[in-house]
Amino acid sequence: MKLICVDDEPLAVEYTLKQCAQFSEISEAKGFTEAQAVLDWVSVHPTDIALLDINMPEIDGLTLAARIKQEQPQAAILFLTAYKEYAFDAYAVHPAGYLLKPVSLEDLAKEIRYIAVTVQPRTEVHIRIKTFGYFDVYVDGRPVSFKLAKAKEILAFLVDKCGAGLTRAELFAGVWGDLLYDRKMQKLLDVYIRSLRETLQEYGIPEILRMERGSLRVNPDTFTCDAYLFYAGDSNMINAYRGEYMSAYSWASVTEGILFWKSAKRSND
Repeated sequence: MKLICVDDEPLAVEYTLKQCAQFSEISEAKGFTEAQAVLDWVSVHPTDIALLDINMPEIDGLTLAARIKQEQPQAAILFLTAYKEYAFDAYAVHPAGYLLKPVSLEDLAKEIRYIAVTVQPRTEVHIRIKTFGYFDVYVDGRPVSFKLAKAKEILAFLVDKCGAGLTRAELFAGVWGDLLYDRKMQKLLDVYIRSLRETLQEYGIPEILRMERGSLRVNPDTFTCDAYLFYAGDSNMINAYRGEYMSAYSWASVTEGILFWKSAKRSND
């Protein structure tokens, strides 16, 4: 993987690059002390991991992370900082990790290995669905942007059901909970489903959603999903799971508990 390290302190950059040189997962590492130089670099060079200090002059690490993501959506962001109070704000850009300085070689190695098993498939799989942490869909490494958040949640719920068919009423109950499924809500659900289908068509991946005999389901044969690989016993995905599953959706807590239990059981076996 290709990595960049950014810190306004040259000695900090040098120290971190020496640490990264010990990791077999890293094929190339480059250091920067100025944010603009970073943006110039990522605009033309593929980047898998960005190690960023947060408290920097001119452009702070949080802003820089967001701008890196604009150029390289697949890049994993790992914050290295001496200030733990930034942790909450840092998660607005969905980082892969957050480490407090001074960073030990062991802790950095764990983060790099975790990123390695979650980043590499992006360049190898046409359609990848990520459920660990926040739910996202990638096509050839680029994230799918949904016009309506609820349309995205509907797809997430169908992915959670692993290909099982759901009626519209069942889908509504799962996503909206105890709300009454009346005529008004039926029409609203149809709007979200139509928006979802249009987005999938726009990105050239309509095949992941099936509508048949009054039910909806995803077609697991058309995409790769971290949770599905976890269920199948894939060691990389088992190691990648960190206790978070589709974090934006309350209904996902049931599956999150199952994954946590399976993870703990495998650790004890």
